Amino acid sequence: MDKEAFMPAFIHSYFIALGVLLGGTLIGAIGAFLAGEPPLTKMFEFANRLKIWALVAAIGGTFDAFYSFERGIFQGETRDIVKQVLLIVSAMGGAQTGWLLITWLTQEHLS
Repeated sequence: MDKEAFMPAFIHSYFIALGVLLGGTLIGAIGAFLAGEPPLTKMFEFANRLKIWALVAAIGGTFDAFYSFERGIFQGETRDIVKQVLLIVSAMGGAQTGWLLITWLTQEHLS
């Protein structure tokens, strides 16, 4: 398995988290509409629940992250730790951007 360069991985991490949050929220709202529930309210609830899963999906699971941290700590490769932390921050930014877009769309925080 070949390693992805850092900058493409950084950008992919952001947009994967954004896509998971927006896609999951929008598809969930369609399901809520079909079930007779208020779609905008459910969108806001789904966005809150999907933030952590968007982060997990963007970093590709936790085993790679733990392996990078282990290599950084025990083998002295601090570059791997920094890269992994930056990928997690990028994914958090994507999830936060998606959550903010859904919050602006639904305006649920005002009620």
